[in-house]
Amino acid sequence: MKLKLIALSFFLFSSIISDAQATRWQQAMTCEMDIEMDVETHKFTGTQKLVYTNNSPDDLDQVFYYLFFNAFQPGSMMDVRSRTIEDPDSRVGDRISQLEESQQGYQKITSLKMDGLNVDFKVEGTVLEVNLPKTLKSGKIATFEMVFDAQVPLQIRRSGRQNTEGIRYSMTQWFPKMCEYDCMGWHAVPYVGREFHGVWGDYMVNITLDASYVIGATGVLQNPDEIGYGYSSMDIKHKLGTTHTWKFKAENVIDFAWAADADFIHETAQVKDGPVLHFIHQDDEEINENWKELKDYSVKAMEFFSENYGEYPYPQYTIIQGGDGGMEYPMVTLITGKRSLGSLVGVTAHEMAHSWFQGLLATNESLYEWMDEGFTTFASGECMTHLYGDDGTPNNYRSLQGYIRLANSGVEEPMSTHADHYVTNYAYGSAAYSKGSVFLNQLRYIVGEENFRAGMMEYFNTWAFHHPNPNDFIRIFEKNSQLELDWYLQHFVNSTRKIDYGISAINGDNNSTTLTLERYELMPMPLDVVVTKKNGTVHMHNIPMVIMRGEKMKEEGYDSWTVQKDWAWTNPTYAFILDIPVSEIAKIDIDTSYRLADVNPSNNTVNLEEGSQFMYKYERIED
Repeated sequence: MKLKLIALSFFLFSSIISDAQATRWQQAMTCEMDIEMDVETHKFTGTQKLVYTNNSPDDLDQVFYYLFFNAFQPGSMMDVRSRTIEDPDSRVGDRISQLEESQQGYQKITSLKMDGLNVDFKVEGTVLEVNLPKTLKSGKIATFEMVFDAQVPLQIRRSGRQNTEGIRYSMTQWFPKMCEYDCMGWHAVPYVGREFHGVWGDYMVNITLDASYVIGATGVLQNPDEIGYGYSSMDIKHKLGTTHTWKFKAENVIDFAWAADADFIHETAQVKDGPVLHFIHQDDEEINENWKELKDYSVKAMEFFSENYGEYPYPQYTIIQGGDGGMEYPMVTLITGKRSLGSLVGVTAHEMAHSWFQGLLATNESLYEWMDEGFTTFASGECMTHLYGDDGTPNNYRSLQGYIRLANSGVEEPMSTHADHYVTNYAYGSAAYSKGSVFLNQLRYIVGEENFRAGMMEYFNTWAFHHPNPNDFIRIFEKNSQLELDWYLQHFVNSTRKIDYGISAINGDNNSTTLTLERYELMPMPLDVVVTKKNGTVHMHNIPMVIMRGEKMKEEGYDSWTVQKDWAWTNPTYAFILDIPVSEIAKIDIDTSYRLADVNPSNNTVNLEEGSQFMYKYERIED
């Protein structure tokens, strides 16, 4: 299929056509690995050949690798952080501190050379610090050859062996991985349990292990006929000898993940004019029927995301039972599988949506976690409505309620906080998932539906495979909507300022009505004020802000659409006149779409009809 061939050409083409990316250099690499796993000891040996291209303008005297498995040792930064944060992740708690030596994880480098020369290196927890024997000049290429040993830890967080559902190996964040170097320098961030960043590259990975195991992985299996991929694990064991080598290839990805179990079965589904979907799970009567039904939902989800957020460019996507919940990786996700069908579809839709915001756009999740988790939450919510139908709940409503609880909790931190450095897990999770989703939905409120949809598609087409940052994102929407939006980033991302607008006074007679609004909190926003008349007609009054330098496009669903004069953010109150007698008005609302993240919606609605009596004058009196 054409789709299977476009990933590399898309990367090369998009990297040269966009003016926005003209000065945005990126490092590049190819990585070949041969892995031999001993399923009795849970240890493996590996060789890695990494060809690294220094596309930066800088000469490099150091490089850094992640050694993720070292986090699963007593006294590691992940262990200490989990035991000292006030609300630890229940999946971690103090479990690392209690691991016996045979249950711990490690990655030990036994040899490392650069272009045949031995290098000096130092292990600092989950980071390998490498001093180069010669400077890697700007524009030059170096070949790093590594030999390493590793032990797979007991599964605690994302990765490891023997998860709660009995999956033998969840091999995520499992190999010595080159850290990212970009215009901000090295991102050699110690692994304490949050997300990750990576260099775009091509992976060729050969995994040798007991022949009774079935493997699912990032990339395309190169020898399916040789191993009989699609058979049950027992068929493979009967057909083969003691061990076998699975050969995978993945182009233009930022990571490589896999999982293996002796009870796995393998099924597929074809997306029309799209990728092949692989489903790998235990052969278990308790879950088999739900996983069979998952196939059709997954096909529809892939079609929905490709249509609304950009075409998925890879030839396959694999859904594997494993891990400790749900976690995304390029071309693959690991999810726990003993779920109700609705939960199974929900977690699959969420992790699949990550293929766009983490797998293809690949923002730096340590710095901009909300651009992945929040955008994914928004998109997967839309997908679930598409799959199950609209039940009348406003899109993003759960995220909105989650954000309002955070904003009023007293523990909120700015979304610009580094993901590892939030004081509480609650503040991190609510910011990354709920507030990040609200950020997107509220942007839809600011620029209007048509501009929002066009902007999301342009964002993907412009920045896929290029690690965009918040400014890259907002500039797409500024250009698309012709509005100035830097204020939105400043207030909603870089601060914890809240939104609270209210209707403070309504004065009218038989000819007109004067409506007075008030801003009670510090964050300024444009407003949609909806006036519902007693005859049932609904009239929109859009109030832009001066600092927007324009207003959003008209949206459908109203009997009239009026743009009022701009509101200067320095003014705490604002009044305008409705050419409607107050006696004809039934209700006035600020934002009936639930897209405005107003932390106190109780003052957003005034019902002017109480029984047969009409309130010809309304004034809000504060307690």
